[in-house]
Amino acid sequence: MKTERLTLRPIDPSDLDALRALHADPEVMRYVDPAPVENYLGDSFHAAHETTTGRFVGWFEFKGADVVELGYRLHRAFWGLGYATEGGKALIERGFTTGGVRRVVATTMFVNAGSRRVMERCGLRHVRTFHVDFPDPLPGTEYGEVEYALTREEWQRAQGERHVADGNG
Repeated sequence: MKTERLTLRPIDPSDLDALRALHADPEVMRYVDPAPVENYLGDSFHAAHETTTGRFVGWFEFKGADVVELGYRLHRAFWGLGYATEGGKALIERGFTTGGVRRVVATTMFVNAGSRRVMERCGLRHVRTFHVDFPDPLPGTEYGEVEYALTREEWQRAQGERHVADGNG
């Protein structure tokens, strides 16, 4: 799958070293608990590379069937460049247009403002804030977790509004 600047493909064993390097950055992992990189193999996780340079940007998760979880983790060098939004929007569009997805959800810590902005730019809206008891909580856990979501109908409405605003509707 290609976007304007990214190539996304299912993560395979050749990506494990790049994943380990990504997950070794404490700032990248600030709001998440680490999991073995082997957990990211398969069709639900997509390695993202810059199309022009081939550099490994990070990964995207689009996991589920009817209700799909959107996730992403990018190298710091690619933060603030719009890659997370670009990849997220592409997966959402594919899920709603050809994947039979009814609803996309995403969660993060309340204090993770960057990730929340990405969710909003992808069209998801805040649904709830909730608290989870973790055995070894990360700093900021006391503020809770947030869930964002977008339904196919909401996405379709937004697409129609965008086309009208662009003069194409």
